[in-house]
Amino acid sequence: MSENIPNCLQSSFSFVQKEQKAVCISTWNVNSIKARLPVLTSYLQDKTPDVVMLQEIKTETNEFPTFELNSLGYHCIAKGQKSYNGVAIVSKEPIEIIRDCLPSAPDNGEQARFIEAYSPALKTRLISVYVPNGEPPATDPDSIYKLEYKLAWLDALITYTEQLMQQDDPFIIGGDFNVIEYDSDVYNPVAFKNTAFTIPAVRQRFRAFYYTGLTNALRRTALGTPNLYSYWDYRGGAWEKNNGILLDHLFLSPVWADKLISSNVDSETRGVQKASDHAPVRCLLSPI
Repeated sequence: MSENIPNCLQSSFSFVQKEQKAVCISTWNVNSIKARLPVLTSYLQDKTPDVVMLQEIKTETNEFPTFELNSLGYHCIAKGQKSYNGVAIVSKEPIEIIRDCLPSAPDNGEQARFIEAYSPALKTRLISVYVPNGEPPATDPDSIYKLEYKLAWLDALITYTEQLMQQDDPFIIGGDFNVIEYDSDVYNPVAFKNTAFTIPAVRQRFRAFYYTGLTNALRRTALGTPNLYSYWDYRGGAWEKNNGILLDHLFLSPVWADKLISSNVDSETRGVQKASDHAPVRCLLSPI
C-alpha cells in the first residue's frame, strides 16, 4: 500500500521535510515491545519519526526498553502492565509526562491504556491510547461486561477530549481504537456485524471525536484509498490475503489539522519477520 511512499512519507516529501522541518508522528500497536523490539528499532532507523505512540507494550513499566531506545536517540515514557495492555510514547525531543491514567476512567486506570506527555519542542500534548476490545470472553459469550467497560472508557476519553479542546494547548491523540467506523474499513463486514467493533453505540462514540473538533489524519488525506487497513490477524493467512481491518488512527486538534501534509499506513511493516499484527499509522505535519 505504501511501497511508493519513501522515508517519512518519504522521498516525495524529502524536500518539504528539509525546508520546513516537517514533523513525523506515528502510532503503532506493537503487540509486545519485547517481542517487537528489533522491528521497532528498524522502523525508527528507517522512517526516523519524531514521535511514536505505542500500544500493547505488554510489559511492566520498569521493564520497558528505555536504554535501547535512548541509544537510538529517543526519549521514552511508558505506563506498563504485566502481560497485557500498556502504552508508551517515544520521542526524538525530550517529553514530560502529564498523566498515565485517563481522567474518570471506569477502572480508575487499573488497566494501562492511556498516557499523556508534553513536548516543549513541538509545543504540544501527545496522547497514546489503547481502547478496550469489548468482545465477550469465549468462556462467557453472553457477558456484556467488557462492552460496557469499552463504552464507559470511550465516554471518559470523549469528555477529556472536550476539556482539552477548551484549552489553548495543541494536542494529538494516537492509538488503537478497536472500532470499525465504516464497513469499508474491514475486509468482510458481514463477519464483524453486531460485534463490539461495529455496533451503533461503539461507532457513535468513535464519531463523537469528530464532533469535538478533532480531525482524523487518515480520513483527511487518505480518504477513498481502497483497502486501507492497519491490522491483519496472524491466523488464516490474513496478511497474505489482505484480510485487514482499519483500527488505528491519529486525531489532530485544530492547530495541527491546519498543518497536516499527508498520512498513510506503513503496511509493509506488517510483512517483516516477527511483525506485530498491526502496522504503524503515520502523518506528516508542518511545524506550529
